[in-house]
Amino acid sequence: MLFAGGKDSTYSAYKALKDGLEVKYLITMVPSNPHSWMFHTVNIDITRYQAEAMGIKQLMPPTSGERDMELEDLKRAIAAIKNEVDGIVTGAIASSYQKNRVDQICRGIGLVSIAPLWGRDPTELLREMISTGFEAIITSVAAQGFHEGWLGRKIDETCLEDLEGLSKRFGINMAGEGGEYESLVLDAPLFKSKIEVVEAEKVWRGTSGCYLIKKARLTRK
Repeated sequence: MLFAGGKDSTYSAYKALKDGLEVKYLITMVPSNPHSWMFHTVNIDITRYQAEAMGIKQLMPPTSGERDMELEDLKRAIAAIKNEVDGIVTGAIASSYQKNRVDQICRGIGLVSIAPLWGRDPTELLREMISTGFEAIITSVAAQGFHEGWLGRKIDETCLEDLEGLSKRFGINMAGEGGEYESLVLDAPLFKSKIEVVEAEKVWRGTSGCYLIKKARLTRK
């Protein structure tokens, strides 16, 4: 399972488990380049709490985060466990850039590429996540219409309505597939504990920003 801690990869893990699959590993690539084409960078260290909450072993291989080179890093990470798994699950919804490259890597290694959310309507999918009990927050924004107030915001029905407004006005992808925003899941049905943000900082750079979590902990549900 390629896991970045956001709503899409976490919900894909949930769907895979619901479908009777075993999620043996969470592969979380850790880019040295904050502008990675393939992988999340904001609050990537917090994923270790999510892995613990799910009770799934996490692998955190480093990657340069540079275009093309990071694909080789991903290929090595997947190849290292190819004898222990049958396939790789991703949270891709509409990003052909990500899905096509993972598909290619899996074909070359002899694994199945599984994308449970692929082709789903993003608005419908967000509503499904909310109704299922996923608690996620927005951790970065980088598109016209967003402002600092979006950072750290819970993705709920009100947030969904506001995202729909931005989508109609500016054409943003509701799921953030174009990099418009990133998210972090704090609680979900597959979590045995939930994540509490103890200390965080909003960093705004004029037209984009991020919600940096400096301290977090697992708490009882």
